[in-house]
Amino acid sequence: MQRTSFAEMTCSIARTLDVIGEPWSPLILRDVYVGFSRFDQIQRDLGISSKVLSERLKGLVDNGVLERREYSRRPPRYEYALTEKGRELCDLLLVMVRWGDRWTAGEAGPPVLYRHHACGRISHVELRCSECGEPMRATDIDVLPGPGMTVAGAEAAGAEAAGDDGPDSHDPGRSPTI
Repeated sequence: MQRTSFAEMTCSIARTLDVIGEPWSPLILRDVYVGFSRFDQIQRDLGISSKVLSERLKGLVDNGVLERREYSRRPPRYEYALTEKGRELCDLLLVMVRWGDRWTAGEAGPPVLYRHHACGRISHVELRCSECGEPMRATDIDVLPGPGMTVAGAEAAGAEAAGDDGPDSHDPGRSPTI
């Protein structure tokens, strides 16, 4: 089944979803991150069909998130490793873990704990401003046009910021490009 491509949208969220926006890809990344590097290991862990896993792995390799390395010549067999781009996507997954642990874990608690290498303590990810180090949440920021925004998008954002477009820019019903 052909899925919609978000690659050309002027939106970093849409472009990220184009790479990992269907349900199997983040789980494949998680598996490679925790050490499942071979097709059969990933397939067994996820219970995913060979066809779907092959398609998702190809997409992640084509997008530079995973690299494929030959580990056997007869027969040819490959394992998968995270690229720098893939390791950075795992940071995004840790933010998702934090949300899932808080809102979906239930009374049993989180299924996995994370020990921070630097301090040796069990911890979780916190978002912080890259400039001042203060905690940073969606309610703490203004969304402004960036250098990659289209002219039409910038004009719409300018009208909205000027108050010409009704509700303010923090209205969750609005759809600013992030």
